[in-house]
Amino acid sequence: MKSDAVKTGMQQAPHRSLFNALGLTKEELEKPLVGIVCSYNEIVPGHMNLDKIAQAVKLGVAMAGGTPIMFPAIAVCDGIAMGHTGMKYSLVTRDLIADSTEAMALAHQFDALVMIPSCDKNVPGLLMAAARINVPTVFVSGGPMLAGRVNGQKRSLSSMFEAVGAYAAGNMTEEEVYEYECKVCPTCGSCSGMYTANSMNCLTEVLGMGLQGNGTIPAVYSERIKLAKHAGMKVMEMYNRNIRPRDIMTQEAFMNALTVDMALGCSTNSMLHLPAIAHELGIPFSPELANEVSARTPNLCHLAPAGPTYMEDLNEAGGVYAVMNELTKLNLLNLDCMTATGKTVGENIAHVYNRNPEVIRPVENPYSTTGGLAALKGNLAPDTGIVKRSAVCEEMMVHEGPARVFDCEEDAIDAIKGGKIVAGDVVVIRYEGPKGGPGMREMLNPTSAIAGMGLGSSVALITDGRFSGASRGASIGHVSPEAAVGGPIALVEEGDIIKINIPECRLDLDVSDEVLAERRANWKPRQPKITTGYLSRYAKLVTSGNRGAVLEIPE
Repeated sequence: MKSDAVKTGMQQAPHRSLFNALGLTKEELEKPLVGIVCSYNEIVPGHMNLDKIAQAVKLGVAMAGGTPIMFPAIAVCDGIAMGHTGMKYSLVTRDLIADSTEAMALAHQFDALVMIPSCDKNVPGLLMAAARINVPTVFVSGGPMLAGRVNGQKRSLSSMFEAVGAYAAGNMTEEEVYEYECKVCPTCGSCSGMYTANSMNCLTEVLGMGLQGNGTIPAVYSERIKLAKHAGMKVMEMYNRNIRPRDIMTQEAFMNALTVDMALGCSTNSMLHLPAIAHELGIPFSPELANEVSARTPNLCHLAPAGPTYMEDLNEAGGVYAVMNELTKLNLLNLDCMTATGKTVGENIAHVYNRNPEVIRPVENPYSTTGGLAALKGNLAPDTGIVKRSAVCEEMMVHEGPARVFDCEEDAIDAIKGGKIVAGDVVVIRYEGPKGGPGMREMLNPTSAIAGMGLGSSVALITDGRFSGASRGASIGHVSPEAAVGGPIALVEEGDIIKINIPECRLDLDVSDEVLAERRANWKPRQPKITTGYLSRYAKLVTSGNRGAVLEIPE
């Protein structure tokens, strides 16, 4: 056992005395030590139930012959952090989570791990840590929130943000907004649409690191507690069979994940997180893969914000495995990949079927024959930008219009809510990338304001920052290179014509090369917005969005 390094032999007598201080018995120390990495806290709605999940996992581990020992991981609520300085601290926690979990797991020599994330950055951060530590590991999340109901219709957090935009446009009263406020988030859990947290928890199933239902069983269902117990049992099976994350998260598994990403219509943030996890494993993963996979993968789901269905509906329809089973009809998945169930992908999904063709379209009747995401390139995004095309209306698939340029998110929001943005405009928000932000803030506030003010089918938004999975419309993020390093987005001027062609994966600035060269010669780097603390260190190490915003020591 790996843990023998801290519990076996005369040299380890001092270590055992400390385990004795924890109240661990001799019998417990004779078993494998299983770290339960729990991101429970009382500020994130998706994490407030994780104490119960952790207790269920611990029972499962103990039932299967292990000794469970819990330690924490941090979490930020993206919704609460949205639209202010706090959002600079969201993406950056992904690396803090990975680093601190690596430190705790290796410092204490755990034999196996169960990861308990829920919301946005915990899932990829813990997957990155699992790749580094490479001991048998299973994931079980806290589960999605149930959809809210307003006037008999299902609603979610994105509806709430859009209600604020509708109020600014004079289309909703304060009382109506208050009703949304009280009803759209009715339970604990990760927000109820196919936003980033649910996207990543679903993809954890596809990667093979989570059990069936990890991404879709609602947080308030007792089935979630049973799933947690099974996760505890399964990690012991993986330990006994010596199945490790690097045996599961292979290049083929990542291609499966990207394929299902396209079918589900996941958050654009998956194109930050999948590359970052792959980077930890030494697996090449570029944004251009999105177009290659999208070209052969139909989009089968329009979960909120793209459509009127929610995570609870996907769960009832058969969940992620049912989507995967649909895709096997086109031979789009590698069925031989090993998973945390101890079985292959093919064995896992063989007997799961689509129970609701309105929620999961059959491959014969997709929403589109191409996938939910697209990587755009052109002189405005030489290294790509990412759009969730499954959430873009048909009118905006091809668009050109004048640039309305803002150097921070707040200025753009003021202009949108002040009625200064009109149909046809292309809002450009720059200096919000990984370095420039720093922290690559999500832009749910401006996208929701555009939608709420009735401009979602006539105004585009382009940024070197990123978007919440709750964003919809012609929202193109991760534009690379970012403005802070002199990318072309830094050279855009008010009124320049921007051309967007999503079917052809193009994003271009209608300005001659000569004019751009002149502007580049006159461009000067901005002084860092933050010069102290973690964000300052992060800005020095972080790479561009097209590389997953991973951290590297500059040469």
